[in-house]
Amino acid sequence: MTEALAPITAPKQRKPDWIRVKAPTSTGFAETKKLMRRLNLATVCEEAACPNIGECWTKKHATVMILGDTCTRACAFCNVKTGMPRAVDPLEPEHVAVAAAELGLEHIVVTSVDRDDLPDGGASQFVKVIEALRRNTPSTTIEILTPDFRNKANAAVEAIIEAGPDVYNHNLETVPRLYPTIRPGARYYASLRLLESVKRHDPRIFTKSGVMVGLGEERLEVHQVMDDMRSADIDFLTMGQYLQPTPRHAKVAEFVTPQTFSAYAAIARAKGFLLVAASPLTRSSYHAGDDFQKMRAAREARLAKA
Repeated sequence: MTEALAPITAPKQRKPDWIRVKAPTSTGFAETKKLMRRLNLATVCEEAACPNIGECWTKKHATVMILGDTCTRACAFCNVKTGMPRAVDPLEPEHVAVAAAELGLEHIVVTSVDRDDLPDGGASQFVKVIEALRRNTPSTTIEILTPDFRNKANAAVEAIIEAGPDVYNHNLETVPRLYPTIRPGARYYASLRLLESVKRHDPRIFTKSGVMVGLGEERLEVHQVMDDMRSADIDFLTMGQYLQPTPRHAKVAEFVTPQTFSAYAAIARAKGFLLVAASPLTRSSYHAGDDFQKMRAAREARLAKA
């Protein structure tokens, strides 16, 4: 009788030292978590397993994720759960405003799951959140990170711009060649047009977009994405290392070195972005408040030279 062979499992990919972070243990972290649970709010920090959660929550910075915690898409890079979402919570806008007031936020980032099940893709909930924040914490600057509102983008963007956020972020995520495997529910050029339309509706609003690297993209493809973003007049580019949330998700093709990130940042600045944040741990809303101040100052400096 032959012994059954043990299944061969691939060795776990070891993260380089520059990507490791300590587990969160601070009092500030615990207080932020308690507040989010009390107000029944989801955060992208938790749902997407962000590596910076310890640092940000200790400083009482959190990115609120509206429209529930269940997404109608299943992107290969994202840890947010997929399925049929629950009904939209009518109290959510007010709860976001209460959280912003209690945390004393000068700048808030509000994102959402994709809601392809809703007639407007969830745009009206973004509008209600912006309005609630303006009523309750008028001095807080507002950054929104929206989905692509597939097949509903024009009306959605128009309504949101009318509400007047300070920063409109929508991430391109990766290079066009990788969309069919990494972001199959989306279209690269539709996302680019969405960002372009924000500026067309209101040139004063800052636009922002991010890409992940380490998914198998080529350097020249990343440069082309930068050019596409500048053609759409995007102000702020964020770049970070893709990290595989679970074995079911897309594998990391490469851990990009900090030196390569610095080189990408230098090229992006030369292409004319107002601000660039590029490092292994950079995420869309990492240091968003400080970066907003820098971006505003950079625009004022550029206008003064004109």
